[in-house]
Amino acid sequence: MSLLESSFWPALLAMAGVTLAAYVIFDFVHFVSVRYRSRFLQEAAMELDDVLLQIPAGRVLDLSLALSASVLLLNGLAAMLVGDGAWKTGLVIGGVAAVLVFPLPRLILRTLRRKRVQKFDEQLEDALMSISSSLKAGFSISQAIDVVAAEGRPPISLEFQLLSRECRLGVPLPQALENLSHRLNSADFELVATAIITARQTGGELTQTLERLAGLVRERMRINGKIRSITAMGRMQAWMIGVMPFFLLLAIRMVAPEIMAGLFDSMIGYAMLFVIVLLDIAGFVVIRKITAIDV
Repeated sequence: MSLLESSFWPALLAMAGVTLAAYVIFDFVHFVSVRYRSRFLQEAAMELDDVLLQIPAGRVLDLSLALSASVLLLNGLAAMLVGDGAWKTGLVIGGVAAVLVFPLPRLILRTLRRKRVQKFDEQLEDALMSISSSLKAGFSISQAIDVVAAEGRPPISLEFQLLSRECRLGVPLPQALENLSHRLNSADFELVATAIITARQTGGELTQTLERLAGLVRERMRINGKIRSITAMGRMQAWMIGVMPFFLLLAIRMVAPEIMAGLFDSMIGYAMLFVIVLLDIAGFVVIRKITAIDV
């Protein structure tokens, strides 16, 4: 049999095709991972700056990867201890859990930022009254800001200290106020910054404007507190509905494993689990959106 009639050339062509396909897939995965890492580090750095934490953004990524790997390892060890072919179930549950816990550090940062902005808004009324009193006493707006920075409590004192430092470094007050508003992303302070900039440009009575803004902030805080108390039950129901299917799945798996056997032994079962997780997350997000009322 000649070389042209042998199976060498088809095997060689198949190997070349598989190699090229693997190279394309690897290059695409590498490109996506590099882009995602760059975006992750950029967003994590911004979130760390928002909460004034001096931590490298790479540490957040390392913590997310370590947390996912730990969850996957613990699920694997638990599946090995259980035995009886439970490693497939442990692998599926571990993979899903690893994906779910990966964004946990950034979610904690976002929660800290939201709590910080909320506390800032709660302190804003007293800060506005303090600035108004300082202006009535003959202080300039920069001196009134320094009073709040020196006598206030965190986080508003820290933010006003940054505002005062920017002004001392030569940044115009309107620009410094816009920078602070952009950094906080607070609707209340955005209104205050706009009012101060407009009053300085038009020569309006700033003390009365600040007092009216303090009253407006007080009323918004009262309405927000009432809304949070009314929607507390809805938010709790969102967590209950989101967690309950997984507890039921685990309970049935422990009490009657034969009922759940088909769910973890076939691709159709895994597909059903994937759809269940997606629908559960969608329901949780929808309920949270319904209860998140913006004033």
